[in-house]
Amino acid sequence: MTAFHTLRWVDDSLELLDQRLLPARLEYPRFTNAEAVAGAIRDLVVRGAPAIGCAAAYGIAVEARRLRGQSTGQFDAGLKQAFDVLGASRPTAVNLQWALDRMRRQLDGSAGLDNSARANVLLIAARTIADEDVRINRAMGTHGAALLPDVCCVMTHCNAGALATAGHGTALGIIRSATSAGKKIEVIVNETRPFLQGARLTAWELQQDGIPVTLIADSAAGHLMGQRSIDAVIVGADRVAANGDVANKIGTYMMAVLARRHGIPFYVACPLSTIDPDTPDGRAIPIEERSTGEVAGYGGMRWAPQDIRICNPVFDVTPAELVTALITERGVLDSPSPAGIRELLGR
Repeated sequence: MTAFHTLRWVDDSLELLDQRLLPARLEYPRFTNAEAVAGAIRDLVVRGAPAIGCAAAYGIAVEARRLRGQSTGQFDAGLKQAFDVLGASRPTAVNLQWALDRMRRQLDGSAGLDNSARANVLLIAARTIADEDVRINRAMGTHGAALLPDVCCVMTHCNAGALATAGHGTALGIIRSATSAGKKIEVIVNETRPFLQGARLTAWELQQDGIPVTLIADSAAGHLMGQRSIDAVIVGADRVAANGDVANKIGTYMMAVLARRHGIPFYVACPLSTIDPDTPDGRAIPIEERSTGEVAGYGGMRWAPQDIRICNPVFDVTPAELVTALITERGVLDSPSPAGIRELLGR
């Protein structure tokens, strides 16, 4: 187990590890209402598709606790607003809406109970979502670890570890599971411009676990692949379309193209909740654009000229044909296709 918590429930409130401050320091700001949790999601206090879903679920729970002393009408109206504000916080990661839909069903099913009982139902549901996420990640870790050689070098992009989930991680969960199984895994971490999730988060996570890690500039990935020093690329996902196209952190598509050029397997670790059967293909996935300041500089330093035009999409789409396999809690889907995804989802 990792020595930190991405999110935790303390004294009727949600605490989130502020990932904007890593690796310099660990701080757990406390959130006592849904609007504050939505702000934390928007501002990247918490990030990563599964972790966003868990945080949103707890956002509903914390709002219900706050409203439990109000009238039934005020309770229902306040929670409706909470669902709306949380649902609008970030557009690309489908786990957000998946978790909110699940919480909404729990709320609807608790009609007739008093407000305190309904608030307890929602808290139990949020805890269940977080607990399930860890179990799912461990199952993915077992399936994915079996794909790796006993001695290998894995490249990853962005952060798909415990920090991006309720615990263990998706892509990094596979690496953790393989290491626990006795395999000797070395990890090459792309820095992941412009917000440096690889440099600040993934490299730090792996250091905490004592897993050998080397940090590189994103632009060095092709060089290392060309040196035949990479055995596999493993990434996470923010949304997988019904045809197998994968939305993930900007730069993932570039890694997939390079991996295909060099004959390196390109694996995507994703829970079933990240697969969106209602999105037909990657063209239909909304791609979030964030502040131009993330590209112009970092940490108070600006290196771009003033008044320069900046484009900052934070996700891209990797076509299904570049994905060697999806690794899920139900197993591995080789060469993802619409039929394979339907079968995986039991549809």
